[in-house]
Amino acid sequence: MKIGVCLKQVPAKDAPLRINEAQTWVREGDISYETCEPDNFALEAALQLKEKHGGEVVVVSLGPERVRQVIKEGLAKGAERALHVQDDQFHTLDPLLMAAGLAGAVREEKFDLILTGLQSDDHGYGQTGVILAELLGLPHATIIMEIQVQEGRLRVKRELEAGWFQWVELPLPAVLTIQSGINKPRYASLKGIMAAKKKEIRTLSRADVLPAEVVASQETKKIYVPQKTKKTEFIEGPPKEAATKLLEKLKHEARVL
Repeated sequence: MKIGVCLKQVPAKDAPLRINEAQTWVREGDISYETCEPDNFALEAALQLKEKHGGEVVVVSLGPERVRQVIKEGLAKGAERALHVQDDQFHTLDPLLMAAGLAGAVREEKFDLILTGLQSDDHGYGQTGVILAELLGLPHATIIMEIQVQEGRLRVKRELEAGWFQWVELPLPAVLTIQSGINKPRYASLKGIMAAKKKEIRTLSRADVLPAEVVASQETKKIYVPQKTKKTEFIEGPPKEAATKLLEKLKHEARVL
């Protein structure tokens, strides 16, 4: 199988986040970065499929030069090669532009399977993998807990609400978004780290993969830190009426019910 895995670089969980002067994103120079945690589970799923069925795993990532750290980690864990779509304004891309860039990078590869994490640790939209499938015209399934390959088809287990699961069959090629916890991601070995230095990283520009007619569907106007405030409100009136008002406020304002 030829499997593509989309990896995203995100700010580290313990990084001190400070908003930039334009209030559109964080100060990137002040923080460290790491691989998006859900994408690590997608990579491990791909490596396990390769070990079982043969083939190759190709890491695909979009972002500035620093993203090569994430790419090299993927290569060190066992991916054969990588595609890097270089874009210095990566943080300004919405899910549509991000998926369009990835689609342009992977279209000629003719992957049998493309895996992404369920959602990113920074924006958490959970849309990129689904839009990617639509742009490529491929079947897809989300929140995947288990993958079985059977005679050119996939049988996958999806996590639903309230502890329920669903088994779905779909043809290859396909796109899957992987649920966190599906496996235990491996660490890169010293041998893998050394081998990664010789593996191919193909660099593409934004202009190479992103059609000019594709424009952003959403825009971030402002990022700010919520202000902590305290407020006391007295609910007056007959007991039944006051109870009804309290219930509405707990549901729609406090959102604790």
